[in-house]
Amino acid sequence: MRTVICGAGIAGLTLAWHLERAGWEVELVERAPAFRDGGYMIDFYGPGYQVAERMGLRPRLLRDRYRVGELSYVGRDGRRTSRLKLGSALDDVYSLLRGDLARAVADDVRAPVTYGTTVEGSEQHPGGVTVRLSDGTTREADLLVGADGARSRVRELAFGDVPQRYLGHQATAFVLAEAELSRRIGGSVQMLTEPGLMAGAYALRGDRLALLFLRREPDPALPADPVAALRRHFGGLGWILPEVLERAPGPGGLYHDLVTQVELERWHSGRIVLLGDACQAVSLFAGHGASMAMAAAWVLADELTAPGDPAAAFARYQARMAPVIAEVQAFGRRAVRWMAPPNRWRILTRDLFLRLAALPGGERLFVNALSPGGHALISARSDVLESVRQD
Repeated sequence: MRTVICGAGIAGLTLAWHLERAGWEVELVERAPAFRDGGYMIDFYGPGYQVAERMGLRPRLLRDRYRVGELSYVGRDGRRTSRLKLGSALDDVYSLLRGDLARAVADDVRAPVTYGTTVEGSEQHPGGVTVRLSDGTTREADLLVGADGARSRVRELAFGDVPQRYLGHQATAFVLAEAELSRRIGGSVQMLTEPGLMAGAYALRGDRLALLFLRREPDPALPADPVAALRRHFGGLGWILPEVLERAPGPGGLYHDLVTQVELERWHSGRIVLLGDACQAVSLFAGHGASMAMAAAWVLADELTAPGDPAAAFARYQARMAPVIAEVQAFGRRAVRWMAPPNRWRILTRDLFLRLAALPGGERLFVNALSPGGHALISARSDVLESVRQD
């Protein structure tokens, strides 16, 4: 079987890893001009971590993870308003840069990746699908997989315009080489919140500092100058923000986007199937996107390598994944009010919750509250996937 995967992010790479080891011929195309390193910090655990273990990635993730000793909220003067020491209850939660996780998968994928290229069109026929690429070339394939993100071109070709569900916030992330501030933050995640605003900082290896900003914004239009918008909304809030915003990179050096979810009744059409954020974006607020991406890629590979035709495999894949994705998306919508609280009352309530979580037994309850589900997903139907395990 020959498959073209549009999108060389975590979902597309994970699917390629499994299919090529099952004997499939796989090719990836990626609209970005090169592999995308960096990104924001994620907490990686649950079914996606189970997939990573099966792929033999645990040693790499242990090497790349960041040990976060404390979660704390600070005021404008930098003093802590609440904190939670993070201990053994988080041993199975891997704090990673999203790009580091993607790189761990990519380094072990043998299939070719053509960067700076996306899918321009497709024509399905009884024997498969003809894929037209943006570089003017075509590919004949048995299947076309759209793993090309929340603004998926493959989804548009298969289903037309599918509006994303905007959660009323915009997010920005970037990394600075800043030794002094990195040492000041240390081994903690520190956040400052004002009604409708959240700024977070965490230290990285190499004297670097990672920053994440969330802003409540009813208007889904992205600003022409994201850095100017950051300075306007966050520049007067004190803490370390005036210093980091003065050094914020230009548009090419930061991530800025709407916080959205993708809800789709059907994830497949003929020989075309969607994967990852193209059909199941859970949003930054859910905090489970990378795990769901790897789990969904594994489930799709499991169904494709089981006996039966692709149409039946696609239907089973969606039946297994859709209820879990709906649960995680609902969790993300509930989390909005706590990550960037809309008012002072919610900020005070959140601080009280953190203080309660610091009591004996509270740390485990805190971790459980951040685990929306999906832990029973990784149970193979296909003997093929069992045979390629590397854990």
